[in-house]
Amino acid sequence: MSSTDASPELSVVIPSYDSAPWLPSTLAALKVAIERAGLVAEVIVVDDGSTDDTLTVLRPWHDDTVAPVSVVSQDNAGRFAARRAGLRAASAPTIMLLDSRVLIGPDSLASIWGEVGDGVRVWNAHIETDPAAPLVGRFWDVPTRLFWGEYLRRPRAMTLTADNFDTAPKGTTLLLAPASLLGDAFRFAAPTVSSPLVSDDTKLLRWVAENHGIRIDPRFSAIYRPRTTVRGFLRHARDRGTLFVDSYAGTSPARSAILIGLAAAPVALVVLLGTLILRGRAPLALAVVASGGLAVAIPGVIAAAQRAPRRSVLAYLAYVLPFAGPFWAGIVRGVVVHRSAFSSAPKEPNP
Repeated sequence: MSSTDASPELSVVIPSYDSAPWLPSTLAALKVAIERAGLVAEVIVVDDGSTDDTLTVLRPWHDDTVAPVSVVSQDNAGRFAARRAGLRAASAPTIMLLDSRVLIGPDSLASIWGEVGDGVRVWNAHIETDPAAPLVGRFWDVPTRLFWGEYLRRPRAMTLTADNFDTAPKGTTLLLAPASLLGDAFRFAAPTVSSPLVSDDTKLLRWVAENHGIRIDPRFSAIYRPRTTVRGFLRHARDRGTLFVDSYAGTSPARSAILIGLAAAPVALVVLLGTLILRGRAPLALAVVASGGLAVAIPGVIAAAQRAPRRSVLAYLAYVLPFAGPFWAGIVRGVVVHRSAFSSAPKEPNP
């Protein structure tokens, strides 16, 4: 059955900013997955103020018989706003959020669609980094293993709830859920500040896990293609710091304290080093710097012990110091921008 014969069963929402080089292969992989599942689907690409030839690249896909693409254009406002615009344009009862750099597995939809109909409502994909990514693209493999090493050593199907939310990697990179549920989740996580500076996943997913549960399953999988330049990686590091604060500020007293501590620690360290040097204790200051360097390297050592790929460990060790500055700057910005979250009570979804 072609997508023009009946109302869509699935709406795929793809937020996109300057992703013209990636979109054709992303859509081609999506088309295969839709075909193998035998679904009637629509694809909505939200062009978030792109400055490249995104619209030209998408033109051949407008009348595709399997994955017809419609485009929603908006000024650059970030992925949260782009996804929300896609939700408003979607017509199917089930929504799949898909990032523009992601290659969905060919059998991902076919493997789980029967269970979607049987009541497993929310599915979070198991994501692997493209093994062909350049060295800088492997950086996040090490932090990921540090936080979720137990799951990554033995990927398996599991349901994330409020009790085990932090035990497995999750995100909106590839997420499937009922349209009504996603609408509630997006209303809950609606930003109170500039949209590009808000988390587009953790806050939203925490609410979904607490209220409905999230199924993560290696059968529902995809390949993520990361940034390929050091400049792009470092530019994004600052945004990650800000979004990290928005994801966790106010979720618990301990997390809030850690975020404030991360913002203050480098300043305190500089003051300490300056004081030691002025007091003629330069060797001790050097020892403090060396200890800090060793501490920064520890995640790489842990990842190596967990048999992480050598290129991933090398990427972490090569880029962790350049990454640290922009990421810290993003944390400071996040503490300022999202300061109200540190004292706010959890909110309910807006009606």
